[in-house]
Amino acid sequence: MSVFSESIDFLVKLGIYDVVLPFLLVFTIVFAILEKTKILGTEKVKDAEVTKKNLNAMIAFVMAFFVVASTQIVAVINKSLSQIFLVLMLFISFLMLAGSFHQQTKEGFFLDKGPWRSAFMAVTAIAIVAIFLNAVGWLDLFYNYLRDNWNKSYVAAVIFVILIIGFMVFITKDSSKKDDKKD
Repeated sequence: MSVFSESIDFLVKLGIYDVVLPFLLVFTIVFAILEKTKILGTEKVKDAEVTKKNLNAMIAFVMAFFVVASTQIVAVINKSLSQIFLVLMLFISFLMLAGSFHQQTKEGFFLDKGPWRSAFMAVTAIAIVAIFLNAVGWLDLFYNYLRDNWNKSYVAAVIFVILIIGFMVFITKDSSKKDDKKD
């Protein structure tokens, strides 16, 4: 075993991955949301409106402690974030490959608004929802239910209704938006 793997094992035993990092993550996200939304109000300091940082920090601190106190939530966070990182790495790899076929500009390479960007956003949203459902254990329940009841008529009826709704949305989507963009 190398020195680095021993140090990682030491950090695991110390609780860095199960306590400190989830605490910091939840605290940072909650504090940022409270600061951005200004839910708790603002106060006037020298002719400027500033958020109530002390209240925002205290609420973020308490919420982060509640999250860390629940080992189930921490396990879901750890499992989900590692899988979301894999999805992110796949997309970055694809964008590097796609970017190698494009002309270099000073802004860099981004997917312009259009079908590719919409497809990436849809795939990302579906992947994140599936990752969280899997981390909580609901995806297994859904899969087992479908597997056990696949031959039942009501499962086929639900799938058929979903396909019909998807087809109707595809057929009736507003094409005037595309015409407006071309003008």
